[in-house]
Amino acid sequence: MRENLVIFFSKGVLATLVDAYVVGTKKIEYPVRPLGKIFKTNIIYDMLFFPLLSVIWVKMSYNDNLGKILLKSLVFSVPMSIGQWYFERNSRLFKWKKWTPVHTFGSVSFTLFTIRGLVGLIKKVDKIKSNQNITE
Repeated sequence: MRENLVIFFSKGVLATLVDAYVVGTKKIEYPVRPLGKIFKTNIIYDMLFFPLLSVIWVKMSYNDNLGKILLKSLVFSVPMSIGQWYFERNSRLFKWKKWTPVHTFGSVSFTLFTIRGLVGLIKKVDKIKSNQNITE
């Protein structure tokens, strides 16, 4: 449970920071967004949807080797890239100004692997702690 919370909240922070940068540099614009007077990003996507997907992805790849992790990352990053491309063309939810599906693929992959690396680090620290408790 602790790892799920770490994944969820750290992904929310990371996604919000990346999105704030992208919106601030005018690569993407969100004309329709929740709490539009307060946030320039889509805060529901950044703080709820994307973190939930990350928890699922990390749990799916928790005990996998690097090759399987890479393949499973494609299950998330490719559909998200295609989905965002479709919605950018067919809705008014967001506008790509200096952005493409390749950018989406890269940013989704970057954030997934960053969070997966954090979880790997937590696993190693927990293992070291449990080994220290055994020897004491």
